Amino acid sequence: MTEGKAVMGEERLSARAVAEAVTDPELPMLTLADLGVLREVTEDGDTVSVAITPTYSGCPAMDTMRDDLVHALHRAGYDEVEVRTVLSPAWSSDWISAAGRRKLAAAGITPAQVERALDPSGYLGAADAFITAALTAHESAASPAARP
Repeated sequence: MTEGKAVMGEERLSARAVAEAVTDPELPMLTLADLGVLREVTEDGDTVSVAITPTYSGCPAMDTMRDDLVHALHRAGYDEVEVRTVLSPAWSSDWISAAGRRKLAAAGITPAQVERALDPSGYLGAADAFITAALTAHESAASPAARP
């Protein structure tokens, strides 16, 4: 569904459009869709079901992502919102959209490509590669050699 029903005389956005606009709490230049953690959005009237996947097992941002999705969908006029976590298949940095990669590059972060053969579970491999890339970019920018 690309259009939602009218709310107080105005057309509301589809649940998918609302969910796709929610930003990541740790990388606010990205939406959850850019990051590839937004897996599925279905709506049935005023009821919405959203599936998200953590970038790694135990990701501390999951509660914030869930809360942000629920609040955004409630503000958009959806009364019942369920956000569930989907662990399989595991998230991979390959799921970052082209737009997300451009936004990360503009922020000085380049996610590494994950060798799935080295880590078939994907959890730690994907997270380590992503976090290592982010930290490397941050450390490079903060190092004395990088300062003018």
